[in-house]
Amino acid sequence: MPLTFDDLLTRATALAAPGRRAVLGIAGSPGAGKTTLAERLVRTLNESGAEPWVAHVPMDGFHLADVELDRLGRRDRKGAPDTFDAGGYAALLRRLREEPAEVVYAPTFERVLEQPVAGAIPVPPTARLVVTEGNYLLLEAGSWSRVRPCLDEVWFCEVDEDERVRRLVARHEEFGKDHGTAVSWVLGTDQRNADLVAATRDRADLVVPVGALPAPEQNSAARAGS
Repeated sequence: MPLTFDDLLTRATALAAPGRRAVLGIAGSPGAGKTTLAERLVRTLNESGAEPWVAHVPMDGFHLADVELDRLGRRDRKGAPDTFDAGGYAALLRRLREEPAEVVYAPTFERVLEQPVAGAIPVPPTARLVVTEGNYLLLEAGSWSRVRPCLDEVWFCEVDEDERVRRLVARHEEFGKDHGTAVSWVLGTDQRNADLVAATRDRADLVVPVGALPAPEQNSAARAGS
C-alpha cells in the first residue's frame, strides 16, 4: 500500500514515548516540501491533544547573518552548508533532548528580511515531540555530523524535479527577485545545494514520496518551497 499522510501521523506519534522527548527530522532538497510537511504534521498532531504537545523548530534559524556572510565572503552562496551555524544547531537539538523540563528558545528565519531572528520560537516542557526540518540533517561533513545523533528518526522528502524547481522560483519571486534572477539562483546556488542533499537520501529512515505529502496551501509559496 502507498504511504499516506495518515501513516506519517501514526509514525510520528509513536516516536513520542511516555517520559521522554523525541526529535523528528525532516530532510530534503530545497523546494521538496519539508516545511509544508512539518507544519501540517505539527498542526494536525496538536489538534489531537488538550494542549499543544508538538513543536516545530526549523534549521533555517541557524543561517548566518548577512553581515557575517559578507565578512566571510560567502553571501553569494547563501544557503550552502558553510553559511549556517551547524554547531549551534546541533547544540540546540541536544539541549532540546536533554532539558525537556525547561522552556528552550530557538531562532527562526524571517524571509521578508532574509535574516535569522534569535529567541523567536519557545519550546515548552509540554512538547513531547519536536519536529525539525532542513536541507542538511543527514550531511556528515564537519559539524553537521553532530546533528543526526540528536534525531530519533529522519524522513527524506522526495518530489518531482521540475515541480521542485517551479516552487523555488515562485518562492524567490515572492520575496523580491525578478524572474530572471530567481531562475539563475535556483539553477545555480540552489541546484548545487540540492545535489549535495540528494546524495544523503540513502541515510534517511524513511523516504516520503510526493503522494504522501500534503498539498501546499494556497498563498504559501514560501512554506511550500522549502
